[in-house]
Amino acid sequence: MLVLTKKSKNSPKSVVRFIAKSENGKDFEYYKSKEGFEFEIQEGQTLEQIRIHAHSIEKHLHDVQTSLLLENGNTEEAYALLEGLLLSSYRFTQHFSKPETAKFNEVVVKAAVTQAQITELENIAKAVFKTRDLVNTPVSHLNAEQLAHAVVEMGKEAHFDVKVLEETQIETLKMGGLLAVNKGSIDQPTFTIAEYKPKNAKNKQPIVLVGKGVVYDTGGLSLKPTAGSMDTMKGDMAGAATMAAVIYLAALQKLPVHIVALLPATDNRPGGNAYAPGDVITMFDGTTVEVLNTDAEGRMILADALAYSKKYNPSLVIDAATLTGAALRAIGTEASIIMGNADDHIFDAIQRSGQAVHERVVRFPFWDDYKKHMKSKIADLKNIGGPNAGMISAGKFLEHFVSAPYVHMDIAGPAWLDAPENYKGDGGTGAGVRMLYHFLKTNNI
Repeated sequence: MLVLTKKSKNSPKSVVRFIAKSENGKDFEYYKSKEGFEFEIQEGQTLEQIRIHAHSIEKHLHDVQTSLLLENGNTEEAYALLEGLLLSSYRFTQHFSKPETAKFNEVVVKAAVTQAQITELENIAKAVFKTRDLVNTPVSHLNAEQLAHAVVEMGKEAHFDVKVLEETQIETLKMGGLLAVNKGSIDQPTFTIAEYKPKNAKNKQPIVLVGKGVVYDTGGLSLKPTAGSMDTMKGDMAGAATMAAVIYLAALQKLPVHIVALLPATDNRPGGNAYAPGDVITMFDGTTVEVLNTDAEGRMILADALAYSKKYNPSLVIDAATLTGAALRAIGTEASIIMGNADDHIFDAIQRSGQAVHERVVRFPFWDDYKKHMKSKIADLKNIGGPNAGMISAGKFLEHFVSAPYVHMDIAGPAWLDAPENYKGDGGTGAGVRMLYHFLKTNNI
């Protein structure tokens, strides 16, 4: 990751300056002056265009042994440029035998950005990078236990409590959904409970974050049928990685907010005594669920965690999951879908945060009419609905298990991008981390 250095007098010995000139404000050309390359932010550019501009700079400089001097500019624009530079510096190199290291190593800040803002930017980048690393890591190196261990390490670094429940403890709790999905695996499931409770917390009741942690999804016995459909399924735990990173970032930044994160984790495979279509599962809260498709596994493990959240008497429950292909088909990779029964002001605040950091969300209807999609003839619920509005019927299924005001986030679209030309990364993006941090930082819930 790039290092940001706040200096007021001494410039680095090797300085590269850029100037971006473009009629349409999107494509940037760089030219060399006597002092090196220069850049300037064009009038009327949005903060997102500035972040993408920073990606162009980082890409150009990545293999150059140099430092970049950032001078002038207002605070908001400088902050966005630094954010784009930092987030663009990510590379997933863990599995190369001889990984290359970036030569572009430092940004010297002489703009109107405080040391506190620099620290915040570096912490944001660390949290997003941890999410990206987890999402990009294959299941051969990241099973449920290893995911839980990664959260434990985050807790040690940022000073929040982490407890990992293993299979016997999960059995004692009778978390039938998580245990059912795990039956086809040779690796045991985990249920990770993370809690950040500062003494100056402004909320009397905690906010509970729940993340789907399916570390690899074959579809189970309802094996995914299409070519390429499993290629990115190492990233089906992006919801858990996101929520772990949010509580990690909140703790690093010492936000005065009491937060609990609940992260059920397993892989979903067709081996052993795998759960099967037609099975009826008794969930943690006693609800019975008819399984009609074992590839609708995320909602099975989330349901147990959502029901478990009741013990904290939370003011708000938010979950994040790469839950449905329907969400991706509905709005693509440009936004996450949100829905739920929380008050409108909660959704308005989440949407404002999404706009602020350009992790946009689209609110979908959540009418009770959709409950009928999930009614079973032989049990309380079934785990899939009909062919239409699958992202909403899945949300209504999950709502059954929550007692507090509830927001469901389907991040199936933006959690993974293939070779984008911007700062959000190739592969895992960390979608939701910056938005939820902004939401927690700027709102009293």
